[in-house]
Amino acid sequence: MLKKAFFEITNACNLACTFCHGTKRPIRYVTAEEFTRAAGELKKVVDYLYFHVMGEPLLHPELGNFLSIAGDMGFRVILTTNGTLLPRKREILLNAPALHKVSVSLHSYEVNRLNITLDDYLTGCFTFCRDASDRGIISVMRLWNSGGADALNEEILAKMHGFFPGEWKETYSGYKIRDKVFLEWGEKFDWPDENAEVRGNTHSCYGLRDQIGVLSDGTVVPCCLDAEGAIPLGNLYRQSVEEILASERAVKLKKSFENRRIEEPLCQRCGYAAMKNY
Repeated sequence: MLKKAFFEITNACNLACTFCHGTKRPIRYVTAEEFTRAAGELKKVVDYLYFHVMGEPLLHPELGNFLSIAGDMGFRVILTTNGTLLPRKREILLNAPALHKVSVSLHSYEVNRLNITLDDYLTGCFTFCRDASDRGIISVMRLWNSGGADALNEEILAKMHGFFPGEWKETYSGYKIRDKVFLEWGEKFDWPDENAEVRGNTHSCYGLRDQIGVLSDGTVVPCCLDAEGAIPLGNLYRQSVEEILASERAVKLKKSFENRRIEEPLCQRCGYAAMKNY
């Protein structure tokens, strides 16, 4: 039973992070017509819609419209962002009833030369998370860079404690800072890549069991880590979601995850699955 879909509303990004696979696909922004068509199909199978695979979703000029359309369809929307545009898109996000959660990748700062100071960057992120929590929106600030810039992490944590004083409650993945505001730790991982070494073929995956992905050109992929569309299962701009999920390749791949017999070359090279030991 699927729970969520990752819909890449754009694969454009304003940063170039070393921890991100990136994409060689042409830069593309989903049109309102394409979004409505694809979202309508996805609503048949999921209630949670993530505006992310590759790219920075806050770059999309129709972000507010897409949030409105998703809300009218009954979706709960989750965004993943590098945080640089949160001050600029603040009102659009805070006034979107459909917005359920925003994940902010604070580790973006350590690998990019931003034209703002760390103080300004963090203030923009922290302020948004505080204001979002007041609107009932969950915010998760991520430091998915274990083994990264530890000194910078210490500075970020010090500033975070200053902005969010009081007791933080430890969770399985980090801390609950205040109601609906969290800090989440994570490790760097190797994205699946067809040119990488084989990592194994006896793991499982959430792909096609818990999630699917939709690239900006409508291509449906089994999970949010297929950055180049190496496993195309169909196209949601032209096909129904039922037809795509019932396709021979999709059914075979789902069974391979259930049986832990992985045959797809990309999935055999997935560092994330190897790290998680699914």
